[in-house]
Amino acid sequence: MNIKNTLNCHSFSNKASPPPLHFTIPLSLISEDERGNGSSQGEFILLGLSNNPYLQKLFFVVFLISYVLTLFWNLAIIVVSQLDLCLHTPMYFFLSNLSLLDLCSTTTIVPQMLVNLCTTHKIILWTGCVAQLIISLGLGSTECVLLAAMAYDRYAAVCHPLHYMAIMSRSLCWLMAIASWFSGMTVSFVQTCLTLRLPLCGHNRINDFFCEVPALLSLACADTSVNEAGLLVSSMVILPVPLGLILVSYSYIGAAVLRIRSAEGRRKAFNTCTSHLVVVSIFFGTAIYVYLQPPSQHPQHQGKIVSLFYGIITPMVNPLIYTLRNKDVHRALRKALRKQCWMQRT
Repeated sequence: MNIKNTLNCHSFSNKASPPPLHFTIPLSLISEDERGNGSSQGEFILLGLSNNPYLQKLFFVVFLISYVLTLFWNLAIIVVSQLDLCLHTPMYFFLSNLSLLDLCSTTTIVPQMLVNLCTTHKIILWTGCVAQLIISLGLGSTECVLLAAMAYDRYAAVCHPLHYMAIMSRSLCWLMAIASWFSGMTVSFVQTCLTLRLPLCGHNRINDFFCEVPALLSLACADTSVNEAGLLVSSMVILPVPLGLILVSYSYIGAAVLRIRSAEGRRKAFNTCTSHLVVVSIFFGTAIYVYLQPPSQHPQHQGKIVSLFYGIITPMVNPLIYTLRNKDVHRALRKALRKQCWMQRT
């Protein structure tokens, strides 16, 4: 008995569509990896960064080390910011939120990536792919808004130092943080729903190392113009708008710094903003490259490298950028370590 699969091919033109044509293709002519819809089969295949076994071993070691360092550094910032009363300020409140974002986003991507680097079958379940899609996109969108909130915090600190604590009240900090998380997860939920509605027609091989919207749109066997337009509109809201607010904040900060007469005062004001500007440049530069162009125009290998940069490397270097020259954090870490050593001796 012959088993046959019927594929319906429809025309996606603006004119009235003719009656559907029916073609019968034996299933034996379709490879096992491409049978069925990814959602119906319950799994996707992540092609990853390379098929070279030696490169895969190298990638495994590098990404494992980077993941451990990311966990350690971000957890250290969160714990120290909570334990040291001197760090109970708006700046470190937002920095703790950023560290939590980086922890969660890295944990969403890297463990599955490490598993796939150790196996020949680079499979991720449909539920796992959806979870990666929602969480990674939601956390990335949240970070865009949170970086704008941090820029406003720096503006208040530099331009209105005498009224800083009154402006950046505890209630305002919580409101800005909640608004960041809510807006980011809302954008993610909408984009995920639009993406999952697209038929895949058996395509389940994702040319990336994790599930994200551009990679899934490239698998669709239907017209994706509506999805691409929706993604562009969402990206225009969640990327250029916060970036514009950040640039406006720093234009005021720059003008205020130039009015400071003492060189020491200018240096201190400049140091408080340098780390944030570096993080903004890295994160927004890579995110804009990925999301502000149609998925059909993405250079595949370049897209992977850029996704690797903002998905794995940025969460690892963010704590270093913020704490490398931060004397308050250094003092709090030394205090915590001395306290821990004293407790172990007693």
